[in-house]
Amino acid sequence: MFASKSSRLLSLSTAQCRRPHLLKQSLSLSPATQSISRATRNIHSSRCVRHGDITRPKPGTGITIHFKDAKGSLVKTIEANEGDDLLSIAHEHDIDLEGACEGSVACSTCHVILTPEYYDLLPEPDDDENDMLDMAFALTDTSRLGCQVKLTRELDGMTATLPSATRNMFVDGKKSTH
Repeated sequence: MFASKSSRLLSLSTAQCRRPHLLKQSLSLSPATQSISRATRNIHSSRCVRHGDITRPKPGTGITIHFKDAKGSLVKTIEANEGDDLLSIAHEHDIDLEGACEGSVACSTCHVILTPEYYDLLPEPDDDENDMLDMAFALTDTSRLGCQVKLTRELDGMTATLPSATRNMFVDGKKSTH
């Protein structure tokens, strides 16, 4: 098994290999060592994908969202792109919206309270979201999970109020990376 795999890997030219230094290193090993080396080291030539290529709208061209705290004080006003969700943009702008499950609809820590006129513009919450909202602290008739609120042009000017507390079923001191 290793012999055929080894011969295929050794037949790569440095022009085809994304990591030519690894190819040169494997060519300098004895055949027995090459087999063992390949069994313990993964060498691949897939293209490097970079994350974080988020493009923010130019000022005045995005969808404006106002975040308020439980007392009604403005926390921050931001602009986002169509298709963004409230949880992601809150994290991007350091707004204290937890999101312990990182947007997988497995908690209620990204619970937000929307104004009725904007709540009515959103599609109805699905069963999974309703199940999680049942566990949310300070649930209201216009409560939604921030990870499920996808922004559209109609939501421009929306206000999302953060509740005074959240119920976190995933308590271990881990800060969400979503």
